[in-house]
Amino acid sequence: MWTVLFLVVSNVFMTIAWYGHLKHHKTTPLAATILASWGIAFVEYCFQVPANRWGSDYYRFSTVQLKTIQEILSLVIFACFSAWYLGERLRWNHAVAFLLLVVAVWFAFKKWD
Repeated sequence: MWTVLFLVVSNVFMTIAWYGHLKHHKTTPLAATILASWGIAFVEYCFQVPANRWGSDYYRFSTVQLKTIQEILSLVIFACFSAWYLGERLRWNHAVAFLLLVVAVWFAFKKWD
């Protein structure tokens, strides 16, 4: 599904723009970091905006469903990025939090008639 694929790409760029600089933040001037992050964020928006439009128009996701998909992808990608690139350890409470997010997804997509 194009919406999810574009949201994955969007979230990879977003995570890099927001958190990628933290590994070397002591050696890079803040102004340069801000400009680089804005450049990366531009690419992120080039994927997120079409993903949301297509998700709304073609796949008939509600805005709540689109945001839920985006948040889940964002957290999964961030968890992988923080462990792989930043070297942070994932703990048991992170797994519990992700499990609760799966429950949130179920509530967001459940048809309540």
